[in-house]
Amino acid sequence: MERIGIYGGTFNPPHIGHLQAAKQAVKALGLSKLLIIPAYAPPHKAVLPEHSPTAQQRLEMLRVAAAGCPEIEVSDLELRREGVSYSWETVEAVKRQYPDAELVLLMGTDMFLTFEGWLHPEEILKNASLGVFYRGDKGEQPAIAKKKTEMEAKGVTVYLVRNDVIPISSTQMRRLLVFRCAGEFLPEGVLDYIRENRLYDTRTNWKNLPMEELEPIVIGLLNPNRVKHVLGCRDTAVALAERWGADATDAARAGILHDITKAIDGPLQLTLCDAYGKLLDDFSKRYPRTLHALTGSMVAQRIFGENEAVVSAIEFHTTGRADMTLLEKIIYVADYMEPNRDFPGVERLRTLAFTDIDAALKLGLEMTLEHLHEQGAEASPASAGALAWLNKKG
Repeated sequence: MERIGIYGGTFNPPHIGHLQAAKQAVKALGLSKLLIIPAYAPPHKAVLPEHSPTAQQRLEMLRVAAAGCPEIEVSDLELRREGVSYSWETVEAVKRQYPDAELVLLMGTDMFLTFEGWLHPEEILKNASLGVFYRGDKGEQPAIAKKKTEMEAKGVTVYLVRNDVIPISSTQMRRLLVFRCAGEFLPEGVLDYIRENRLYDTRTNWKNLPMEELEPIVIGLLNPNRVKHVLGCRDTAVALAERWGADATDAARAGILHDITKAIDGPLQLTLCDAYGKLLDDFSKRYPRTLHALTGSMVAQRIFGENEAVVSAIEFHTTGRADMTLLEKIIYVADYMEPNRDFPGVERLRTLAFTDIDAALKLGLEMTLEHLHEQGAEASPASAGALAWLNKKG
């Protein structure tokens, strides 16, 4: 019997993770054909992020990505249907087209574990088996095994497909496109298509934007749970700048941009450094999750055109350094004690911030080093250097 895979999703944009997963499914399941079907409007995200490409453009990008893969066919089935794309309808339509084939609906682990919550899952199972991409992480293995056993007891055929591809989401890809370092994660020809069609703001000039235009762009690049902190840091930085005679505009811009790359995970932080030609010290290589201050400063300079004062304030906002400028001190302290922070000692830090900025900086560094020591974690040499410099000063 012919076996055909169905691989749906938004594919906004399609990246090498999608393509490699598709190829692995073809090989692991012995598929004669794999249909990749972009959703017109997926039910879980009926409104796509602002500036997303059209459904037709997502389809065309997939066709570019899959060129040269004879087992993969990109289908416009859901685009022709329009409206919200439900899997049960798609599976039913494919079954009408291939009545004698075994259909395998492919999905990720999270979707598999919540499958009963889909719309009309019973209709899907009348027409298709399930294929589950999994990474083999220890945390997910017991849950997948349990769910597979439960479903097979009900007569459902479940195939597991080991997914050894780079763990990157389309959300992260959109950020990397904005930061101009996504090329290695896109199938051949896709980046050219994106640039030619001016998708994902890849041709937009964001340098030297006025604050009212900069702020919504930055917010759109943050994880939603980070927005309150960033806005709090901005406002606190401005207040401290006004108190200590620093440039309030620079303080606001450094505050809004200080976590611009925070949503990029550790391995991708290294990718960003490599793309920008930045050589890293041993500490940074060992702790790539600490790199968002450095990468944020590079993005602030290259993408947003910020001046050197703002760039350096962002670069050292987590570690400090010896011989810190006034703006660097302000951003370090503002990040530490903005109104959404809540930890023992923060109120003392807030008081010091407006009475003795050096004392506030010193307290922040001491608390950071103490916390890292308690956690058995290594501190950045820059932090130790900053504290030694402050102690020497005074």
